Amino acid sequence: MLLCIDVGNTHVSLGLYPEPEPGTDPSSLSPEPEHRWRMRTDTGATADELDLTITGMLGPRFAAVTAVAALSTVPGPSRELRTLLSRWSDRMRTLVVGPGVRTGVPLLVDHPREVGADRVVNSLAAHHLFGTTCICVDLGTCTNIDVVSARGEFLGGALAPGIDIAMQALAERASSLRPVDLVEPRSVIGRTTVEAVQAGVLYGAAGQVDGLVRRILAELGGSAQPVTVAVTGGLAELVYGRADTITEHVPDLTLHGLRLTHLRHHRPAR
Repeated sequence: MLLCIDVGNTHVSLGLYPEPEPGTDPSSLSPEPEHRWRMRTDTGATADELDLTITGMLGPRFAAVTAVAALSTVPGPSRELRTLLSRWSDRMRTLVVGPGVRTGVPLLVDHPREVGADRVVNSLAAHHLFGTTCICVDLGTCTNIDVVSARGEFLGGALAPGIDIAMQALAERASSLRPVDLVEPRSVIGRTTVEAVQAGVLYGAAGQVDGLVRRILAELGGSAQPVTVAVTGGLAELVYGRADTITEHVPDLTLHGLRLTHLRHHRPAR
């Protein structure tokens, strides 16, 4: 089994995939893992603590893990994750995706090493799944909106504060407001303060995505058609169905990109 680990600023996502049989066409692979887990990112966790947490979550399934593909966008956990995978490398193949690791995605930007590994593997997965020009909307701590050409090239994108950041900033800077549960209010016109905050944050995020995507589509022009707009990330369900421009919801896009990168480096022998 292949374990994919995505360490983000707020949460860690883990997915367990079967390793394909020799000769399997990668295009036939589903992006959905057989099992998935999610835990909060602890920036102070040591490699020993990560070891205990991950092996404890997987339980007996950890014995079947033969390979790990991982990435981290957080400096502290990145170091500890590399330490942990170095320890595991005695019994399994390991890969940490970062600058210098071949993914097959050309980075057509001014400073390629500045592009986060999550954005790269999202681009890889989106092109693999749809084969069109793609706009990847990743709704996590940050809102990442990235553009992939029909040839699989990373063209760049837009970064904005995420939904949670907006909510926290509102509660911290506005003394009369507090954090609320992010659920859909009865209407956009909130009849209570809580509903007003929910409407502003939720529909504001959807409007932000639609506004940026429409500007990107205009900049791409008609020659880029068709364009697939795929949403992923921990907060994707809040916006999917409310942002008019989003056409696909792929919850495990980043994990699938890690899986494809692993297969590029460790293809089963025929």
